[in-house]
Amino acid sequence: MAPLEISITAIGTVSPLGFGADCSWQAYRDPGHYLTRGAFPGDPAWAGQLPDVVGEALSDLTGSRPEYAALDRSVLLAILASRIAVKQAGWGRDEKFGVNIGSSRGATGLFERYFGEYSQSGRVPSLASPSTTLGNIASWVAQDLGTSGPGLSHSITCSTALHALLNGVAWLRSGMAPRFLCGGSEAPLTGFTLAQMQALKIYSREETGFPCLSLDPSKTNNSMVLGEGAGSVCLEPGIHPRSLATIRGVGYATEKLKHAVSLSADAACLQESMRLALGDLPAGEVDVVIAHAPGTRKGDLAELRAIEAVFGAEMPAVTSNKWKIGHTLGASGVLSLELAVGMLLNQEFIGIPFLEGAKRPGRLDYILVNAVGFGGNAVSILLERAKIQAQTLS
Repeated sequence: MAPLEISITAIGTVSPLGFGADCSWQAYRDPGHYLTRGAFPGDPAWAGQLPDVVGEALSDLTGSRPEYAALDRSVLLAILASRIAVKQAGWGRDEKFGVNIGSSRGATGLFERYFGEYSQSGRVPSLASPSTTLGNIASWVAQDLGTSGPGLSHSITCSTALHALLNGVAWLRSGMAPRFLCGGSEAPLTGFTLAQMQALKIYSREETGFPCLSLDPSKTNNSMVLGEGAGSVCLEPGIHPRSLATIRGVGYATEKLKHAVSLSADAACLQESMRLALGDLPAGEVDVVIAHAPGTRKGDLAELRAIEAVFGAEMPAVTSNKWKIGHTLGASGVLSLELAVGMLLNQEFIGIPFLEGAKRPGRLDYILVNAVGFGGNAVSILLERAKIQAQTLS
């Protein structure tokens, strides 16, 4: 028996491109990047910062309830993205659905602030512990939306958001939940986080037109840029009339740990996860792969080698969004998923402007989305164009 198909019925996002899919799609059609300077006091590093309109929404949110003023920025971004998704899906308050929202770093800003206070005075506020736990994200999202379903948070580095989708698919296929809200949230634009990335010698120092040269095989330096954002996806079982896209397959794999980064030269974990996601679909049917491609020399090259190993002579078009919005770590997978759904709905490929001569497909039916993080944890999600839309366009 074929596994139960899962429909994506809504996506809510907050990113350097703005609020929601409509705003994001228009920004994706703009060939320029959305990276700026000024996020890190005293350091001119590039970053994917949220626009002022998101800052205004965050201020409104923190002022709406006293307890929200004590939440970390990552939690607040998750609430904003989740509200957008649930409203789009038509899910009401007090309906039962599961929530799985993860983060790579969690309450980064709040933890650093509390630790700074402790370093100075030896004391911390009474709510320091509960407000900096990772489970804080899904718990507050579930509270805000009024759901009585399970609430899960986790951290699996940069593949966190797509691991949340794996969990949602598993819960729905098992029949243990009627609907699931999945995603990731990240607010990593702090001085200490930047220092950690710079210590790894992977942060961009590019002064060219594109600070992050994701997927550019000719780059001579690492060019990763941090970004902040959040995304939530509404999943429902079966073929749904409001489906934006269908999850055709899921794949996952973990490499044996040889280094703290632990990604082999040919990204064996990504090869395995892509093949698992493809299932019985011929490789030549895939139109696009949205690569994780953080902009590092070794990481990008390893993923390209993995894609070549899986697809061979039937190479699909390959693209990414980190050159445009930066690397949002644990939220990056769901923001890549948003790009994939946009391309399927609009039947338009979004390429990378500095990669001249790259393949550009016509009709789009299948898109594979990758994510991989420190520890060699890979996830691949195979999306199929929503069947109702596909019939309309046939």
